[in-house]
Order: sequence, then structure tokens, then C-alpha cells
Amino acid sequence: MSEAGGGRGSGSPVPQRAPWSLVAATAALCLVSATSVGTAVAAPMSREEKQKLGNQVLEMFDHAYGNYMEHAYPADELMPLTCRGRVRGQEPSRGDVDDALGKFSLTLIDSLDTLVVLNKTKEFEEAVRKVLRDVNLDNDVVVSVFETNIRVLGGLLGGHSLAIMLKEKGEYMQWYNDELLQMAKQLGYKLLPAFNTTSGLPYPRINLKFGIRKPEARTGTETDTCTACAGTLILEFAALSRFTGATIFEEYARKALDFLWEKRQRSSNLVGVTINIHTGDWVRKDSGVGAGIDSYYEYLLKAYVLLGDDSFLERFNTHYDAIMRYISQPPLLLDVHIHKPMLNARTWMDALLAFFPGLQVLKGDIRPAIETHEMLYQVIKKHNFLPEAFTTDFRVHWAQHPLRPEFAESTYFLYKATGDPYYLEVGKTLIENLNKYARVPCGFAAMKDVRTGSHEDRMDSFFLAEMFKYLYLLFADKEDIIFDIEDYIFTTEAHLLPLWLSTTNQSISKKNTTSEYTELDDSNFDWTCPNTQILFPNDPLYAQSIREPLKNVVDKSCPRGISRVREESFRSGAKPPLRARDFMATNPEHLEILKKMGAASSIDAEDGLRFMQEMIELSSQQQKEQQLPPRAVQIVSHPFFGRVVLTAGPAQFGLDLSKHKETRGFVASSKPYNGCSELINPEAVMGKIALIQRGQCMFAEKARNIQNAGAIGGIVIDDNEGSSSDTAPLFQMAGDGKDTDDIKIPMLFLFSKEGSIILDAIREYEEVEVLLSDKAKDRAAILKGKMIPSYIINSNPEMENEEQPSSENDSQNQSAEQIISISQAVDLVDQESPEESSLNSHPESLSPADSDDAASLSPSEQTSNPTEDHETTSLDGECTDLDNQLQEQSETEEDSNPNVSWGKKVKPIDSILADWNEDIEAFEMMEKDEL
Repeated sequence: MSEAGGGRGSGSPVPQRAPWSLVAATAALCLVSATSVGTAVAAPMSREEKQKLGNQVLEMFDHAYGNYMEHAYPADELMPLTCRGRVRGQEPSRGDVDDALGKFSLTLIDSLDTLVVLNKTKEFEEAVRKVLRDVNLDNDVVVSVFETNIRVLGGLLGGHSLAIMLKEKGEYMQWYNDELLQMAKQLGYKLLPAFNTTSGLPYPRINLKFGIRKPEARTGTETDTCTACAGTLILEFAALSRFTGATIFEEYARKALDFLWEKRQRSSNLVGVTINIHTGDWVRKDSGVGAGIDSYYEYLLKAYVLLGDDSFLERFNTHYDAIMRYISQPPLLLDVHIHKPMLNARTWMDALLAFFPGLQVLKGDIRPAIETHEMLYQVIKKHNFLPEAFTTDFRVHWAQHPLRPEFAESTYFLYKATGDPYYLEVGKTLIENLNKYARVPCGFAAMKDVRTGSHEDRMDSFFLAEMFKYLYLLFADKEDIIFDIEDYIFTTEAHLLPLWLSTTNQSISKKNTTSEYTELDDSNFDWTCPNTQILFPNDPLYAQSIREPLKNVVDKSCPRGISRVREESFRSGAKPPLRARDFMATNPEHLEILKKMGAASSIDAEDGLRFMQEMIELSSQQQKEQQLPPRAVQIVSHPFFGRVVLTAGPAQFGLDLSKHKETRGFVASSKPYNGCSELINPEAVMGKIALIQRGQCMFAEKARNIQNAGAIGGIVIDDNEGSSSDTAPLFQMAGDGKDTDDIKIPMLFLFSKEGSIILDAIREYEEVEVLLSDKAKDRAAILKGKMIPSYIINSNPEMENEEQPSSENDSQNQSAEQIISISQAVDLVDQESPEESSLNSHPESLSPADSDDAASLSPSEQTSNPTEDHETTSLDGECTDLDNQLQEQSETEEDSNPNVSWGKKVKPIDSILADWNEDIEAFEMMEKDEL
């Protein structure tokens, strides 16, 4: 989401059908000047430091983009843990997430205009040539209409916009003749059959080759789509119409928006999350500003900015008034029911709402933007990243983080609006966290679980399209960018469209169908730019004064918002409602209140429904508190150095790693391996972490036997061959029904594939050291004070010209061969996890040999929502593939499809060493920063 630039407020009226120059001047409804605010709020960041951080962003982009081009292209996305491309159909399905992949080199197209923003014009020209030469849009694959529109169509249009700009400047792209635009037009026509519905709302998916409904299309039977899916088309489709003169695209997108507007809930002016594309009935009647709705609101405001059509602004104002009336409970944004907007529909928030402060900046409503952004930043400071979902008391609800850019986007716009250097420090934190916790040798890996720091073999294209763009612009001065960013508007995927399109090919009739439904109490922002004196009183500490009360909001937790009706009743002297957490069955007054709920008044009815919801949540929370969170096993010895992180199941007995310091030691296999009797090799496990196989006795018995032999910890490895954390929910080991206070060592559980990583490492390196902890530790801290292997130090590119003894070169080659060998195990584990919606569809299969263990192995409590299952990790591991394995896979793929060159690429040894050296240099830099 976003709109470029930070225009200065003039206070002048915005004329209807404004010409593009005035729209540019008033883009984002005139974001206020940075000079009037907050230079005294924090020490200003020096030009040198901003340049340093900007250069760091450039280096990070090069690391991500370069590894995609080297190891993944022409595949759609890079798998950064295994250093290969993600190709639809060749990797385990992730469900709906894979609908973004169409075998059209997604990451390259999504990155086109990022290259220009980052001043990489030569690379941009090369990338455009690759797109024109290699990309095929006629593949027999079913894709998401929404994702294909914002990523591929938007990427092609953004690339075209900047290509013609560069051509006009006269140095680059002189050969360009609208080829990207022609590809965009071809794709646009391929998407049009999706709109063949009675409502005009598009089908959610389409086959690029066969369209809709045909037997070979394998799609067209869907009945529902999300509001954002149908309402996030107008910018790209209108731009395509304005660029080409083919009005059909804009007409279809407008019809979809018109239908959504007509179907809004008239009393609340809110829209639901999911709608039936044939009948227009709301399927999911909850409403918020996060997943499923988010970019619908964004595109209403931006359609006004780009196209100059007043009706879009009126619709946005109507919805915004409802959002601030019902959903906004500062600093929270909580979903409500569209028919009963005073009642919250859920008690958690998803990460996608992080875009909303940026949209509020475009609207000119700065105070709530500052409040929500600060709350989100406090959550990030607690978890390093923003979890996919978190509760109103800021507990992790869904633990994943796929490197989403929305928070960085809002940070950029708040800085443009306020000029407050505080937001530069926020951006600096984002950079540091990405490098510390998400950077791997082959790119940046999504977080599988923000609590443990484990990784997922995933680097989505939006990471390159958006994250680096916003971070670079945050620290860039105007002279750092080769074109005027304020002449463009950002799409929801951060693609750039020129504002002059507002006066180009205006053949669409603009009838205003909005006013008859609109009753706005929003006059401050309707037609004039916000006054800087209203946004920022003559107090340089204004923004800081808004943030200050929220500094400890995550640690202290803030009370849930209460309805406006109840708020009014408080003012009239009524007692506060009975809350579930305060209820006592022995209290007569509480029982009397319960009897009245739902009978006396609408307020009592509201209290009754809330009380029931709270009781359900309280019960669920108490169940969750009885389960233990996942733990981490981190391999810290050579050549891993903390880069392999395995999610482990906890035990309900033994040392609690969340309350005590982590346990670090070398691993050794126990004999007998099942650990069900006194060990015959106590000298081997003395002072080490014992490896034990699951089965034949209780977990507590195994723990006692290795503890008696002198082990400092234990790892139980599943004996069910092929089991993996990717396909099974997290388990926790239960006791044996007896007193287990005598067990003092930590015990963790690994599935078979994760355990094989450690076993293969032992076979390869003999001595393997691991760290057992509640979450992965900072790699810089792990390396501090340790000797770094000479082959890594000597592979520094700066030393390539220095002569080295031949024996040292031999050592390097030997070490590199070892790294390649261990990657065979890494490849086995780094499979993608299933789509969230199918996480708990995998039965917990136990073989007969597990019968004894099964009694003591209790699955973690699951919530009703399948996406709330504890996520488990793949690896933060080596990213090289076994040469023979790669060759076999490549041959198989070529035999199965000789016309497609999607095979995996062998990683050269020199590249492996360079990757390792790169990370070591990063570690050394972190260490200096800490000192």
C-alpha cells in the first residue's frame, strides 16, 4: 500500500476533476511539511548516517536479488535455505499461497521498478530484456486474479512507467518501444474472463491459458471472494486503460467497485471480509482494516488521487468515518460485526493492518496513525518482527512472519509527514533485525516462528518489490533518487504509476452515485488539505507526546476497547459491566447481573454477548497456558555457527528453558539408543547432551537414565521415519504420571527429519555442539570469543589477490566439500510447510511401537482456528545441494518437461565460501556495534 511523496499542505480547495499537476500537489491530501514538526523531538540523524543506512539497504537488496538471479531465476521465487527456485508443482503445495506463482518469473517482474528507485538502471535494463526474452504469460496454471494483478500486471506497468521516464532522459532504455506495456495488455486480456459474473465481481482464480469454466481450466466453480480481492484492481486496470486507450479494463474494475459499494451494510457503512460473487451476499460478516479488506480502502483513496474522480473520495470518506467510529479503539484496530458494529468480532489483530497508519497519513489524520504505529513498533521490539497475528494483550496468535513490508511502509509515510527523526531510528531497527535474524547465505528467509527465531524456506516477491523500496526512500534525500518520486503514486505492491494518467484517455463516464447515501461527519478532510496547525500544534514535542503513553503498552498490556454505548452509560453513572475474569459463582450480585443480561436493555444484551465471548476466550486462554511453547535446538559448531535452527517440542518435566539459561554442549548418542535402561556408555554422554530414540519406554524413564549417566540434557528423536515438523503439529512430552521433580536436565523432542540433521552432522564432523533454548540466540553472540575457521576468513574477497599456501587452499576445498555433503540432510528437512488453513489436517499417526510413548506424549492444545496451530520450523541451514542429488533431480525434471528450464542450479564452491565470508563479516560488524 502507499502513495509516493510527501506533498506540502497549502490549505487550498481541491477542485473536482483536478488536473494531474494539482492532484500531484495534493497527493495524499497534502502530506504536511517536515519542517514544521518535531526537529526537537529527537536528535536529527546526520547526512552521513542516513547515507550509510541507505547503502546498507542497497547491499541487502543486492544480497536478495543477486541470490534470486543466481540460484532461482527463471523460477517465480527463491527458496533461500536450500538455494533453489520455487516452481509450482515441483515443491509440496502450500495451498492458496501458491496461487501467486504462475511460472512467469514473478520475483523479477515484481522487482523491476525497485531497481530504478535504487538507482540500478543498468540492472533494470538487463532485467527488462530478460523479461521480454524469457517470460511466458500463456502457461497452463491456475493463478490468483488478485495476486497476478498487483504483482505481475502492476510490476509490468511500473516497469513501463519508469522505462519511458528513463528513455525520455536520454541515457538508458533508448531501444525501448513499449514492450512491457504490450505484455501488460496481453495479461490484462487474460484476466478479463474472470469478470464474467452477474455481479461484475471477478472469480478469485483463473487459468492463464484456458480462462474460466472450461474443463481444462480447473477453475471457475468458486462462489466467494474477498473484498480486497475484488476491490484492488482499479489502479492497475485504469492505468492499463489510460496507457493503451483500451477502456474495457477500467470499466470492469469500476463495475466491481460499484457493486461492493452498493452491497455495503447501510446502517454501519462497513463491508464484510468475504462476499458471494453471484448473489452479493456477505459470507463473512466481520469487518476490519486487515486481511481480506485492507487494500479495498486503500484503492478508493488512491483512485481519487490518480484518476481525479470525486466519487472515490466520497466513498472512502464514508468508510473511513465508519472505521473511526467502530473499528478504531486507539491504539488498537479491532474487527467488528457489520450489522452490530458496537461488538468486536475477534480479540486479535493481523499483521496486514500495519499498512493503515500509512493510509491515515495520506488521509491527513495523523494522530491515530502515530498511535497505532507506535503500538505495532512496541510489538516488534518484543518479538523482533511483527507476528502474523497477535492478541489485544499482545500475545502471539500466529507466530509466522513472511517478511511483510507494511510496517516499513507506514514508517516511511509517517517520516514524510512529520520529519521526526524518531522514524529513521525505527527504520534502522528494521534493518538490524532483518540482518540479524532473517539473513541467510542465499537471501533472507521468512520467520517460521518469531518466538523461537526459526526460519521458513521462503522469500516472497513482495519483499523485493516493497521492503527495500520503502527502506531506501526512508533514508534517501531528494538528490539520491534519479527522478521525482512525488510524480508517482504507489500501488498496494509499491509499483509506481505516473500521476499524469489522470488526464490521459479520459473516456470513462464519471457519474456520482455516492452522495445520496452519504452522511458524513468528516468535514475537516473532505475537500481541503489538512492544516498543519491542526495536525501539529506549535509544540515540537507533539508527535512524541502521542507516542509516550504507548511506550510500555506491550509490557503492561492495554485494556480492551469498550463500546461507545457503554462509554456513554459510564458518563451517566452506570456501573461498569461484569467481566468474565472477575466473575465469581459464589457472588450473589454477579449471579443477579447474569440473570439480567439480555433481558433489560440493549446495553444489557451487549454486556451478555460480550460476557459469553470473554468466557469462551478465558477458557481457551487457560487451556493455552497449560501447554508449553516450542523450544529451539541450534547447531552452533563448525560449519553451522548457529545458522541451523530446529523447532523442538518441549517436555512437561525437567529444566524449564524459559526460566533458566540455555544449555550448551556437544551431543552423543546413548547406548542403548532407546535409553530405556542403564547406559552402557556413560563416559560418552558424561557432560554432553544425549541423543535418544523414541519408543519402548516412557520419556521420563529415558530422562532419568541419561541424567544418571551424567548427561546435561537430552534430545529425543522420533522413531517414526519420515516424520517432520512441516507436516505434524507440535508435540510436548508428558511425564509418566509420577513425581518428576527428580529430573533436573532439559529434555526436547525432534521429529525424524529434524533429528537426521544432527545425526548426519555427527557422521560428517564427529563433534557437533548444540544450544538448547527457548528461542534461537543471536548468531553474533554465539560467535563472540570463538575462533573462526581459517578457510572462512581466508575466503575474504579482499584477500583474493594475496598469495596463500597451497595447503591452505587444499583445506578450503576440503571444507567446502564437507559443506556440500551436509547439505543433503538440510535438503531433506527444508520442505515447505502446508498452507495455514490445512495445518491440522494431518493426523497424529503413531506406529504400534509407539504405544508406550503415546500414552505420555500429549499433543499441544489446538484452538478452533486451524491457523492457530503451533508452527514448526524447517531450517536456518546450509544452502548448498548435494551435487549428485541435484544432477538426478535436474535430469528427472528435464525428462518430465524438456521444454522448461526450471531445474535447480548447482552452487559453485567459490560461491559457498563467499556466502560464508559474507555472513562472518556481518557477524563481525554486529560485534563492533555491540561494543
